[in-house]
Order: sequence, then C-alpha cells, then structure tokens
Amino acid sequence: MTVLGKAIAHESARGHVTGSALYTNDLLPRRGGAAYAWPVTVPHARARITAVDTAAALAAPGVLLVLGAGDVPGENELGPSRRDEPLFPSEVQFFGQAVAWVIAETEEAAKLAAGRVVVDVEPLPAVLSIEQGIAEESYLTEPLFMRRGDAEAALAAAPRRVSGELFVGGQEHVYLETNAALAEIDDSGHMLVHSSTQHPSETQEIVARVLGVSRNRVVVQALRMGGAFGGKEVQANAWAAVAAIAALKLGRPVGVRLDRHHDMTLTGKRHPFLARFEVGFDDDGRILGAKVELFADGGWCLDLTEPIVYRAMFHIDNCYRIPAITVMGRGVRTNKTSQTAFRGFGGPQGMVVIEDILDRIARTLELPPRLVRERNFYREGDETHYGQPVRDAARIERIWSALLRSSSYDTRRAEIERFNATSPHAKRGIAITPVKFGISFTATFYNQAGALVIVYADGSVQVNHGGTEMGQGLHTKMMQVAAHTLGVRLDQVRAMPTRTDKVPNTSATAASSGSDLNGAAVKRACESIRSNLAEVAAAELAVPACTVVFEDGQVFPRDEPSRALDFSALARKAYLARVPLFSSGYYRTPEIHFDKATGTGKPFHYFAYGAAVTEVEVDRFTGAYSFRRVDILHDVGDSLSPLVDLGQVEGGFIQGLGWLTLEECVWDARGRFATSGLSTYKLPGLGECPLELNVALLEKATEPGVVYGSKAVGEPPLMLAISAREALRDAVAQFGSGGIIELGCPSTPETVYFAIRERTEAAGGARRAAE
Repeated sequence: MTVLGKAIAHESARGHVTGSALYTNDLLPRRGGAAYAWPVTVPHARARITAVDTAAALAAPGVLLVLGAGDVPGENELGPSRRDEPLFPSEVQFFGQAVAWVIAETEEAAKLAAGRVVVDVEPLPAVLSIEQGIAEESYLTEPLFMRRGDAEAALAAAPRRVSGELFVGGQEHVYLETNAALAEIDDSGHMLVHSSTQHPSETQEIVARVLGVSRNRVVVQALRMGGAFGGKEVQANAWAAVAAIAALKLGRPVGVRLDRHHDMTLTGKRHPFLARFEVGFDDDGRILGAKVELFADGGWCLDLTEPIVYRAMFHIDNCYRIPAITVMGRGVRTNKTSQTAFRGFGGPQGMVVIEDILDRIARTLELPPRLVRERNFYREGDETHYGQPVRDAARIERIWSALLRSSSYDTRRAEIERFNATSPHAKRGIAITPVKFGISFTATFYNQAGALVIVYADGSVQVNHGGTEMGQGLHTKMMQVAAHTLGVRLDQVRAMPTRTDKVPNTSATAASSGSDLNGAAVKRACESIRSNLAEVAAAELAVPACTVVFEDGQVFPRDEPSRALDFSALARKAYLARVPLFSSGYYRTPEIHFDKATGTGKPFHYFAYGAAVTEVEVDRFTGAYSFRRVDILHDVGDSLSPLVDLGQVEGGFIQGLGWLTLEECVWDARGRFATSGLSTYKLPGLGECPLELNVALLEKATEPGVVYGSKAVGEPPLMLAISAREALRDAVAQFGSGGIIELGCPSTPETVYFAIRERTEAAGGARRAAE
C-alpha cells in the first residue's frame, strides 16, 4: 500500500516532543574544547567608528580573542548579490549593529568581556522611516515597473475614483530556535560548518569568501532548524562566518548562538511597506484602471529587497483582473536592520493593498465587499498585469462558492446583523477573501534542485536532497516520495541531514518550492534506481522489465503478485550482479521567464489558490476583539502528506493573523528596536486563536507537471488571514454608517479602538449637524 498521500506524522515528531531532536547549538557541548562567541554592539542608528579598544576585554578571564576586520583572511563582505554588507563595519548602520565579536572559553565569559570593549564613534544623521527615506532620496533600488494598458487614460475615463495611502507593518520571525552556527576544522584540515540555515550552499559560498578559500574546502551541514520562515535564508551567513574565522584562528570548534534579544535586534524582519494608490472603477465596482506605488523599507543593505519588491508587484492583483495598471516598486534604504525574506516574500504586502482598495470601492458604492470582490475575479483566459495566463482561474470561483456554502456565510451574515442591531457596545463582523499565489523563485536560476538516493544491499534507503528541514515537514514528504517511487515501506527510508558535499549548488528552501523542486529530483533519482532494479527482477522472474511492479517492499510481475521477491533480497541480488544502487536526480522548473526591462513574462510555474471566512467580535470601549470562527478551503493539489499540509495551512493562517492584527514592530526616536523581547512583542497565543477553526483541502485538484500532482503549501496560507483584517473592518463599520474605514495595519486592539472612535465621533457629528 502506497504511503504517498497518507496522513502520517512528521518524521521528527517524536524527537520534537521528547527533546531528543538535535539542533545546531546542541552539537557544541559534544565538541571537546569548544569556544563561544558574543557580539560587541553599538547603540547608535548611524555612526562612524573612530576607535575600538579591546585591551580590557582581552584581559578578562577566559577570553581567547576579539575578532575584527583585521582578522578576516579573505573578504570582509557578506552581501550575496551586492557587496554592501561588511561583516565588520567601519560605519554603524543600525542601532545595535555588531562591530566586533569576543571569543571565550564560555558563553558567559564572552558576554561579560563584550561589555568591556570600548567603541568610540562619531554619530551621523540617520534615516528612520520610509517617508524620510523618500524625502531624502535614500534608496536601495531603482524604480521597478510593471504596466498593462494605459492607466492614465483609464483613470481619466473612469466614472468613479478612490485614492489613498496604506502603511503595512513588518513582522519579527520569532522562530523557536534562534540563529546558531558551529564551525570546526575537519580531519582533513578543512572547514566544516554546522549552520541553522535555509541555504547551505550560500552559507558555504560566504564562509569560503571570508576565509579566502575555494568552496570545495568548506562543507556546510544543516541538521534541522527550529523554525526559519525566511529569516535564515540569507541572514544565517554572518554567524557561520564569525564561527569559521574564529575556528580557523584558534584551531578549535567555535559556536555562535544568538540569545532572543540579539536575534531580534541584529536580524531583519518582514519588510514594512508604504503604498500610495489611485483607482478608477465603474458603478458596479469593477476596477477599470489603477496606479500604485509600493515603497519597501529595506533597512541598511540590499539583502533580498529587490525580489521582495518584485513579488509585491506581482501580487498587487491577488485574484482580480485590473484592465489597465501601472505599478511602481522601490526599496528604501533606512538605518534599521536589513529587512529580509519572510513567509510570502512581499506577496502578502501587495495583496493587503488590493484588498484594502476593494473594500474602499465597496464602501464608496455602498455595496457588499464580498460582491465587489466577486465582480473583479479573474476568469478563464485572463492574463495577469505582467502577461502570464491565469491557469485554472475557475478554481477561484469554485473555492469561493464552496466555502460560502460550507461556512454558512449568508446565514451567519443575517445572524450577525441581528446581533449588531441589539448590541450597542459590541459588534460582530464577517469577511471572505481569496488567495492567488505564484509558485517559483522569481530569480529563474534558483528553480533547480538535486538529490542523491542510495539503496544499500540490505534494501535500506538513504535520501539526500538540497532542501532543508525547518519543521515544515519537507523530509517527511521526501521520504514518502522515495518510498512510493521505489515501492518500499516508509521505515526502510532515512532522510539525511542536508550537506553541501552530498548535493552541491543548491537553492534556498524558500518560495514554497521545497517539495516541488526537491521532490522532483528525489523522484528522478529513485526512478533511475528502480529502472536498474527492474532489469534484475525481470531476469529473476523471467518477465519483461516493463511488467515489474514495486509495492510495499515487494517486487512482482504485474499479474502475478504471488511470485513476489522481497525488495531487500532484490537489492542484494543487484549488488552481486554489479548493478548500481545509487543515483543522482536533477530537476529544473520548465518554461519560466521574466523580462525586467518590459515587466512581463511567466515567472511562476503555477498558482496556488484558497479562501478564508473569518468572523470577529469587537468591543467598543477597548478595541479588544476575539476571533469567533474561521473557515478555510485551500488548494494543495494532490497532497503528498495531508497531515503535514493541514499543519502548514493552520500555522500559516495563525502567523498571518499575528502579522495583521497583533505583531507590531516599533522603533523609537533613536532608531532602537523597542519591541526586542517577547514581553513587548505580542505573538498570537491560545487566547487569540479562533474559537472554531475549520480547515479543508480542495479535492480533485491535481496539478499537472508537479511531483505526483501536488502543489506548494508553505506560503500561500499566510494570506488567508487577510480575511481577519477585513472582518475587523466590517465590525468597525457597524459603529457608524457609510463611508470608507481607515484601518491601520497591523490592526491591533489600539488601532481598532481609534478606528471605532473616529467612526462614532463622525456619526455623532452627523447627528448634531442634522439636529
């Protein structure tokens, strides 16, 4: 019986709940003579370093050395695409930036000594907001454009218009395992780095760069991560580089582990965005034309800001056809942490903007927002504003209609209206929003993957692939793909830690592409081995190789299962016959391309769809709210592992809920990240979870051309939480009558309270004027 598509537990579930699963920092105590690192930071948003005095730190007990720019044997540069990210800077670019690292016998000794390093600086003017960056023309990128039709003419001809501005806040990753790295010299005298990284090959590249050696002299292993969400795609490189330089100088293992405070103050977050827009529409609420500007706060260096801005531009349409549009995106340089990848990678910010616009249109026309959304849906045959056909556009309406029925939306809407009519101080709201999310790296060359599958003579299987496991269940899926393709039991398959000496030149595990890319590579490697084994079985069973079936650890002729050979016995026979029992597999996503000059192309292999209905109740006097019920219907194609996929949908929604309603990143007037601990940064807890959460996966949703008909699931569910923000807006609207609802993002209880107050004061003013 196949294990593919079966609801099985995560391959490390037992280790997670018992504490036996090892993470990078757990390896350090197992290394004799290991040393520990701690950062020396500077409390200025921008400053020129004039002197660094390390004498007192070097004299402290247990201190081995203090690392600075002079200790870098290679290039003092971390930037993956642009050389704008020095490991040891001469100028501080954000509050709390690390300018040196103390290495000591214990972490406590390193921490105490770091406080003894004296850094003299000359403070410089800093840019601390998107608006200030725009005013001072402080940019990380040139303006990026996508255009369809004549937006100016469409706006001029439109019978109605709305314009506005929306700030969309950032988000801290708050992975359970903070950033960590362990570097040591291996038995051959070369560098071995254990890193909590989503991109081992890039970490290998950066470590080799700072050491001044070729990449074949550095091996990076990613055992597993305790969460990442994009935050360890690029920004894991710095900690690995520090550990590697120290290990090379000392000739002993060195570990770097950021505590929660440093992880929150040294690493980037989801990009805050400022959107400015003007939209023309008809009396039915159909969009006719739009001009949109998207400004992303990229922080102090480029990082991944440009592709994140592009993805926001790609997703400014969400599920809606905009006949004429000009969208401009630009990364703004500020003196903050370098903002980076986060689940959705800019797509969520773009989608929040278009949903905000549609609500404004609906309230301007006094139409139900649900109806306005429906009227603007893509239909079969439509193309996006960047020229890609919207394949399976009918799924948008199919999911929408099915969810309206299963959630009893119309019945509940009537119930809510009755409740609101008799409840002056608490109001309920409900909203439904869709999701269309493009799947592929928008940098085309990243859309490739490799795998190495080994079958041993006893029939046991090892799977090596380029993807990293961060709790999302990628290894579980790869084991299921291998077991199904080889026709063996799941307990015969072992997923190995990701290593650059097993599978080279890998892409980051990101863009929701881990299963698509690595699954296809694993499948091809297994098919090659199975083909070899089929020839051996055919000779043993005296049947054509094309009739040999591999299933549940047995190998037999298609019509004669009683003649089955045990897979383990067949593997042994193949070994004795000198038939290879290992194979590499390689996959690259076909037919994807994008021309930046014209802003057109087919950047995505396919789209993932979904929709969510959220119901809320809001208190008039505090703005506090509860999520009464959430219903989700999401498209994952033919699920490789339904339990894993359900977990991703649920987790993605809750993380999106936190971003849009609770998690507020606050920088003070000095540029200090003020919400740098879990006492000040509000995460969703049990109290914020919906009282009722119903999640279903779309049936009969095979995706051709993807491994076993599946679809990506990592990022798209996060955007389902936009329905929660729109439900809050719907509830706020009940405290007054008519007009656009300005609602900040994140829509915290304070933000909701002020929106209610503005609403009630406007209603009171209108009554007084009428009297």
